[in-house]
Amino acid sequence: MKRIVAPLSLLACAAMLGACSEPATPTTEASAAPSVTPTTVSLPRQSSTADARVYFVSPADGATLSNPVKLEFGLDGMQVAPAGDATPGTGHHHLLIDTPELPNMNQPLPANDKLIHFGGGQTEIELELAPGTHRLQLVLGDALHIPHQPPVVSEPITITVE
Repeated sequence: MKRIVAPLSLLACAAMLGACSEPATPTTEASAAPSVTPTTVSLPRQSSTADARVYFVSPADGATLSNPVKLEFGLDGMQVAPAGDATPGTGHHHLLIDTPELPNMNQPLPANDKLIHFGGGQTEIELELAPGTHRLQLVLGDALHIPHQPPVVSEPITITVE
């Protein structure tokens, strides 16, 4: 099986494309700063398989746990591959923590404290979560962290950390 690795500069170029697509607005000393409406560019999305399903192997929905919290992810109908591997039928996990809405499915998923990337192809993690109730959800991303078409998204689960 041949692996195709997309250069990271492709992602940077796509992000900059939106900034370059609006014409400059001339200003004068008396005018206020120009009003620029950001342009959202939809990037090409890799196809998912009809039977693709991502889910939590553990913990179970409604579980009460203590730190460190161990999460294990499952994937059916596709294969796990690291970021940068554009082999059809593959992707890698992204974990949404306490995020009530899904991010933009036409853009690379942002990495932050509420959206953790598993670009190395990892299928589990131990992490520290603040005591309380947490909503967790998985999204499968392609080589460039863009959700597949159609998106492969788990049912959200809720856990309580003591």
